[in-house]
Amino acid sequence: MALVPCQVLRVAILLSYCSLLCNFQALEVSSFRTYGGKWKFLTFINLVIQTAFFGICVLTDLSSLLTRGSGNQEQERQLKKLISLRDWMLAIFAFPIGVFVVVMFWTIYAYDRELVYPKLLDNFVPGWMNHGMHTMVLPFILIQMRTSHHAYPSRRSGLATTCTVSVAYILWLCWVHHVTGMWVYPVLEHLGLGARIVFFGSGIILVSFIYLLGEVLNSYIWDTQKSMEEEKEKPKLE
Repeated sequence: MALVPCQVLRVAILLSYCSLLCNFQALEVSSFRTYGGKWKFLTFINLVIQTAFFGICVLTDLSSLLTRGSGNQEQERQLKKLISLRDWMLAIFAFPIGVFVVVMFWTIYAYDRELVYPKLLDNFVPGWMNHGMHTMVLPFILIQMRTSHHAYPSRRSGLATTCTVSVAYILWLCWVHHVTGMWVYPVLEHLGLGARIVFFGSGIILVSFIYLLGEVLNSYIWDTQKSMEEEKEKPKLE
């Protein structure tokens, strides 16, 4: 895709996430006023992550346009740092956490929505907002992966960081339960200690799998595109 359309697309996605965040902040839900506030919900954390990530993507696009042809080495150095940050955020946060939220939410919702998204919330959260938080995350992140090549960190380093982030969130959930006596998600209330440990462990495994999926998908997309470009160049070289 051409540079300018990609820029416009990323700006549109960023504005969509900003709108979702503003609407999320305006929701009057009782659980938001208890210990941990909105920050105990992975959906909200993911919204912040995606907004920050696409903000960096847009900033990278702008910096690239301003730096192009300038010959300023310092600007080019700063642009490379920005690109490295963008790539790291996609690999560690935006892709694995974003896809995890979509997969887990709709899997549990299909089984019994009361375990993850009680029907009572329909009175506070409009349908378009629910899909914005739990559905559109996937196509948005795939669009970004398709329109920009991302350099993944080493597999060992990336997986270790992603697992650390997952464990940190699980510990945060346990701490909230310790303080309030209530689990953030209704599904956890229905599980015994052993089943809860299995549930958390399965979550870490799933996030790790999604990380690897993102790495493979990124390589496949850009290796395929590179091969296509090479095929197009062949007649010109003959």
